[in-house]
Amino acid sequence: MSRVAVFWDPATPSQLKVTEDAAQSLGIKVQALPVRSRADLPGAFELAKKERAEAFNILASPLLSQLQPHILEHVVKTRLPAIYQWKEHAAAGGLMSYGPSLAAMWQQSGHVIGKVLKGAKPGDLPVEQPTKFELVINLKTAKALGLTIPPYTPDRPES
Repeated sequence: MSRVAVFWDPATPSQLKVTEDAAQSLGIKVQALPVRSRADLPGAFELAKKERAEAFNILASPLLSQLQPHILEHVVKTRLPAIYQWKEHAAAGGLMSYGPSLAAMWQQSGHVIGKVLKGAKPGDLPVEQPTKFELVINLKTAKALGLTIPPYTPDRPES
C-alpha cells in the first residue's frame, strides 16, 4: 500500500500531523481530505478515487463519529479497507479500528471525578492519557474485501 486517504475534521486537526508523520516514515502518501459536513463526503470520496487511494483512515472527531453511517456507506462502495479509531465503527461494518478503550476512559474519568468530589482541586490533578488501547478487526468485512486475517495466537512470539 502506498496511498491512504485520510478523512479529518478541521475543527480537531491535531491527529492529522501525527498521521502524516507516521505515514511519511513508512513511505506512504497521505491524501488529507477535510470533512466539515455530510455534504463534503461525496466530493472527498471522489477525490480519493481520482488519486487512487488504496485505503482510508478515518480520524476521530465528534463530527466524523456522527457521520460514521454515511462514511461507511461510501467506504463499502469503494471496496477498500478502512481503519477507524473506535471499536464501535469496526463493529458497525468498518474493517478495523485501533484506539483507546472508551469504557476504560470513562472509568478513568470516574476516578478523577471521585477525587474532585473528595476535595481535590482539579488544577492540582495530573493530566492523564489513555492507557488501554484496542485493536478490533471485523472478520466479516475482511472476508467481503477478500482479505485473510491470520488467527490470533497470544503465545506466538512476535516477529
